[in-house]
Amino acid sequence: MGLASCSSPKEKLIIACGDDKVVVIDAGKSTEDSTHIVWRWQVSDAASQLPPEYQKLMVPLDECKPVNGGKEILLTSSGGGALLLDKETKECCFYANVPMAHSIEMLPGRRIAIALSTHPKGNSLELYDADKPGQVLFHDSLYSGHGVVWMEKPQRLYALGFDELRAYTLEQWESDAPSLKLEKTWKLPINDGHDLVRLSDHELGFSGYEDVYKFDLADETFTLFPPLQGKKDIKSFNYDAETGYLVYTQAEIDWWTHHIYIEHPTKVLTIEDINLYKVRTFK
Repeated sequence: MGLASCSSPKEKLIIACGDDKVVVIDAGKSTEDSTHIVWRWQVSDAASQLPPEYQKLMVPLDECKPVNGGKEILLTSSGGGALLLDKETKECCFYANVPMAHSIEMLPGRRIAIALSTHPKGNSLELYDADKPGQVLFHDSLYSGHGVVWMEKPQRLYALGFDELRAYTLEQWESDAPSLKLEKTWKLPINDGHDLVRLSDHELGFSGYEDVYKFDLADETFTLFPPLQGKKDIKSFNYDAETGYLVYTQAEIDWWTHHIYIEHPTKVLTIEDINLYKVRTFK
């Protein structure tokens, strides 16, 4: 089972996942009566590329994050799997067995950070190399790991747990044994930390069951995030501060939904045949 090299053009689209499926949507061409899907992938498409157990490990999908200018897609599943997928060829470039994986991020040097949620072999932050499938390079405990975001300006990886936000720096990064050094931990103003996203060069956003907040990296303060203030159980959100463009999902049927909500312009997209979990924008 060889791993593919990865490439494809950047597109201004949105991507959503749930169950065993990932879809890319042209939001501009979509209406509330018709969602314009331009690309699809499902776990069975990778059956010939992955060990057989991954057909179960990759369901249900709970993250679909475009990276490398939209050429690749990072995927995780609470079923216990993670993948790096070439968008154009649909070839798998990396895979790992990561129980209750909930978030994934590409780091410099094609290293990959994954947050694992509540599971006897989870509750952690793990580090991998995209060229070494399944090989854990670093492990740190993190209760109910739900979010990982690399911030370029401060050169730090931020990780979200149940009731804390952590900042890590890269250690021995050019060696064969890289690691993450914990620099600081902040207590969240809420429990049930869920989605973690970059809002700007100096701000992070995160959701919990009760509300959505932002965190200023400079003054280390938490404040409510006005565009989603008061909304409960936000599973994913993406925000452009310059335009106010907001795309998010909110749990409406147990932990999933059939709707993608967009603001500026206001629009609600519906996909009835997928229990949607997260939506992301192409940067």
